[in-house]
Amino acid sequence: MKILRISMTDLTWSEEELKSEYAALGGRALTSRIVFDEVIGTAHPLGSNNKLVFANGVLTGSLASSAERVSVGAKSPLTGGIKESNSGGTAGLKQGRLGYRAIVVEGIRDDMQIVHISKDGVRFESADWILGKPLSEAANLLDEKFGKHISYYMIGSSGEHKMNLAGIAVKDKDGSPTRFLGRGGLGAVAGSKGVKAIVLDDAGIDRLRPKQPEQFRAAVKRYTEWLQENPATGKSFPDYGTAGLVRTTNRLGALPTFNFRTGSFDKHEAISGETLRETILERGGAGTPTHACMPGCIIRCSNIYPDEAGNKITTPIEYENIGLLGSNLGIGSLDEIAELNRLCNEYGVDTIETGGAIGVLMEAGVLPFGDVEGAIQLLHDVHAGRPMGRIIGGGAALVGKLYGVYRVPVVKGQSMPAYDPRAIKGLGVTYATSPMGADHTAGQTIRAQIDHHKAEGQVEVSRNAQETVIIFDSLGMCYFGASAVAGRWDGLAEIISAYVGEAVTGDEIMQMAKETLTIEHAFNRSAGFTHVDDRLPEHFYTETNPASGTVFDVNEMEVLSIGVEGYR
Repeated sequence: MKILRISMTDLTWSEEELKSEYAALGGRALTSRIVFDEVIGTAHPLGSNNKLVFANGVLTGSLASSAERVSVGAKSPLTGGIKESNSGGTAGLKQGRLGYRAIVVEGIRDDMQIVHISKDGVRFESADWILGKPLSEAANLLDEKFGKHISYYMIGSSGEHKMNLAGIAVKDKDGSPTRFLGRGGLGAVAGSKGVKAIVLDDAGIDRLRPKQPEQFRAAVKRYTEWLQENPATGKSFPDYGTAGLVRTTNRLGALPTFNFRTGSFDKHEAISGETLRETILERGGAGTPTHACMPGCIIRCSNIYPDEAGNKITTPIEYENIGLLGSNLGIGSLDEIAELNRLCNEYGVDTIETGGAIGVLMEAGVLPFGDVEGAIQLLHDVHAGRPMGRIIGGGAALVGKLYGVYRVPVVKGQSMPAYDPRAIKGLGVTYATSPMGADHTAGQTIRAQIDHHKAEGQVEVSRNAQETVIIFDSLGMCYFGASAVAGRWDGLAEIISAYVGEAVTGDEIMQMAKETLTIEHAFNRSAGFTHVDDRLPEHFYTETNPASGTVFDVNEMEVLSIGVEGYR
């Protein structure tokens, strides 16, 4: 595997072999290492000193279940610190077949380009013919020109406008541009570099194969059995997807409602995973409650949501979309959530940051909670780059500052996902201490066997989760497999060893995760972060969540111990 470097300033490219110290790294471990090594902490996120790194996992191309995910990393315009965002889809696989573990995009330019990568090399062309179009239309045009076999990384209109909530779309296995490298505003970084799309064309290239086929098949077979036997990956996710969490979080008092004022929603049953599944099955047509976002995934946690006539509205409706675009805004209709979700996809925005920003605007009284039409108009404003769209496009923290709002659910400038940290306190620790800002994918604790309302034990649970997720992100594997693996790292090490042909141990995997966290904290320190930034907003410590009867009361010194290495 190689690194492909693309200079957008002068539209040139070059290849280099992976450094020996990068050879065992993929995904988040590699994006963070390259950003740490090559980007100065004081760099402006939209300036020429920032770099945008796309890295697939160590197991990319293996076709082990859910092992084709990809990471993108850079200094974030939203948080001001290091950022990695992760997605499924087909781009990681295509990038791997082209022979690249990482694509590093450098420089900036004013006009927008399409970067086409194939076995014949890299070429550039103006993106004028797809600018300003909804992502589904732009994707169809790319397919028409380059062939439906391609995949891509592509920004929407929000990325063209360089907005803080802009994500990067990835093509799913069915050809839809609806898998997102969503968090942290990395679509704005792509926009600043003049990258509208990176087309990955693997025509004429054979599939990747394991170095030790028999050992690989045996190790993957065991991992597949773990997934099938686990209640979450074998039953719950295929049936209900992540939306199956709605009833659970509502019961815990953690379902964000009315800008995180409380953690339960009186209309939660109408937007639950069970209702979602029943609605999709009843309507039929293009809809399906069970869908894989990438080749070879047996977890199949995605879905396609249809209208009453069975025509596709959007894919997927996930728990985060339900929580942030639904209960958080006082919206209790799946059809209305689906329309908001569809527009977020079309305009290339992070649904979490968007729901958080609109929630703060509703807190300010600019819109009433439950105003679906108002929320839809705001998304159209984002697409058009109108003033109110620019405000929302700046993210929830900016909205709070502009409107003088006290209750703004962000950490390090990034909106909280759909879990109230007063009710799931391990996630509160993750929000506070992760180098990534408030991000459940940086250390999810909801399935930990712990009393989520109590302060005791939450720091250790969060620390373990933060290290675990790095392992999965770096291998290119879906984090949902973590509960099935249950710490059996030697089992994953056997898959890696057989695939790459070099011995790897479970201890080495764990050490890689710890080292990645250390350099991420160190980068943030160089960017100006201190331990003061490792806190939740004040009101979570002082205002009781009415649904759970709790505040966030985990010992602050214990919380800060997670990030202390980065601040020494």
